[in-house]
Amino acid sequence: MYAVIKSGGKQYRVEEGEQLAVELLGDAGEVELAPVLVVDGDHVLATPKELEAARVSARVVDEARGPKVTGFTYKPKTNNRRRWGHRQRYSLIEITGILAGGAPRKAPAEKKATAKKTPTAKKTPTANKAPTTKKAPAKKRPPKKA
Repeated sequence: MYAVIKSGGKQYRVEEGEQLAVELLGDAGEVELAPVLVVDGDHVLATPKELEAARVSARVVDEARGPKVTGFTYKPKTNNRRRWGHRQRYSLIEITGILAGGAPRKAPAEKKATAKKTPTAKKTPTANKAPTTKKAPAKKRPPKKA
């Protein structure tokens, strides 16, 4: 059985017991990742309705840093030079379980619809408001002479 999960804008093919480096997840111990596809022999779950009950659980093992990337920008004749470097941080995770069925996920709590209020007496406009005035249309300039 394997699954395709989505994490950090990327998709990964994972199996149970596998370790992989994904974008930084923080200090979370147990993580549940969103499956995009689950394959169990001949049985394939791919539609959102089928994937509602599918789960991929993982455990954050460690935090690592990727290779150093260096860069240099240069603009000629202006003495403008800049060196920069970057090391991406990753979370090392281990896939602890892939469930194709089971209990469906909890849907986010929906706000209860409030009862419609019956309109009471309409408020009359106050006399303090200034009357609205319309602007006169802008005048066109005469054409320029050569």
